[in-house]
Amino acid sequence: MLRITTDRRFEDCSGTTRRDFIRVGALGLTGMTLPALLKNRAHASNGNGGTKDTSVVWLWLGGGATHVETFDPKMTAPSEYRSVTGECSTPIPGVSVGGTFPKIARVADKMALVRSFTHRNSGHGGGTHWVMTGYDNRVVDNGGVPSYPSMGSILARVRGSNHSMTGMPTYVRQSRIGSDGPAFLGAGASPFDPSGGARNNMNLNIPRERLEDRKTLLESLDNLNREVDNSGAIEGMDRFEQQAFSTVLGKAARAFDLKAEDPKVVDRYGSGLGQQLLMARRLCETGCGFVTVSYGGWDMHGNIKRGLESRSPQLDHAVSTFIEDTVRLGLDKKILLVITGEFGRTPKINQGAGRDHWAPLSTLALAGGGLKMGQVVGESASKVDVPHARPVSPQDLMATVFHVLGIPTDVQFMDFFGRPKYMIEGGKPIAELI
Repeated sequence: MLRITTDRRFEDCSGTTRRDFIRVGALGLTGMTLPALLKNRAHASNGNGGTKDTSVVWLWLGGGATHVETFDPKMTAPSEYRSVTGECSTPIPGVSVGGTFPKIARVADKMALVRSFTHRNSGHGGGTHWVMTGYDNRVVDNGGVPSYPSMGSILARVRGSNHSMTGMPTYVRQSRIGSDGPAFLGAGASPFDPSGGARNNMNLNIPRERLEDRKTLLESLDNLNREVDNSGAIEGMDRFEQQAFSTVLGKAARAFDLKAEDPKVVDRYGSGLGQQLLMARRLCETGCGFVTVSYGGWDMHGNIKRGLESRSPQLDHAVSTFIEDTVRLGLDKKILLVITGEFGRTPKINQGAGRDHWAPLSTLALAGGGLKMGQVVGESASKVDVPHARPVSPQDLMATVFHVLGIPTDVQFMDFFGRPKYMIEGGKPIAELI
């Protein structure tokens, strides 16, 4: 029997701890086969779509990255408001980014910088919930649980939890972000987490030749069934059996192994965040629809200049490499990179030479997804504190992501109390990008 297991235990939004493991043959104590699991997950989708072959890589700057020193340096503002790291010119006339992002500056014509992203919750938990789900939730900062599902979980519910051809999970969490779970959508819409032992245990525990023999036998029996069943009723019954084998023999397992990538490409991305973004690109190529990547350390209440000089280089290199790579491969039409966090930072430098929490103007940039790049959306006020023009809300961002993924903006699901809930209420795709 083939078994794929992990000792990783994690807690879902209801507080239930569970262990990820699948077998080709039997699944856990329930005896459910992997094909049956995949079939159940597919049936759990709402059938609203999922045919669009597009993906989102959600890069989360945990702690709340400054909007000023990243994508809106505002060097015309008074000295206590403008970027403390200066600016870098971009190929877009009259547009610059923060001074610690020279590589991102060079690819800014392949990005859209949103300088009017705004909401009203400056708490880490509450702000995260609002950006991740499109809805405010003040109790999260006091230990409450998420009340709405994340965008990745919504996609898993719409498309089904696994890609029908490759077995690749629809929603993969490379590193945990608050409010990134399914809420009332149920465990089937949870993210797959390949960290720790989970990825290692996607390896075969029996010789590949023996598993290939089992697959060949299955195909032979299926062909025989089709020959004797002239009605065609049996045709296609093995789809989930084949999907189970695809999960461990096909591209799904291989996508998690960077040893399968061109070593020159691996070197180009570098380590740390670069490797995570390369992994995200590979997962999307293999059918993953939503990948989260977290790069924290942006809660810079003091000496923000020193903090940026420490955190920026890795982000600068990884993001610019990812954008160049996806453009080179033509994947920028299919993969949308979203760079955001729970909020921005206070427009005025504080007494500790840092910036504090500030939701009224937050950090947001996008690249790819077949959207119109090479532009700035919206405008901040003279002191970089609030939008001056064209405010963009978390639900507008959510509607834009839905547009890329092919999710209807009027999609709705039953909540914990059996009441239908719209996932988007009032948000509209960012028109300048469509």
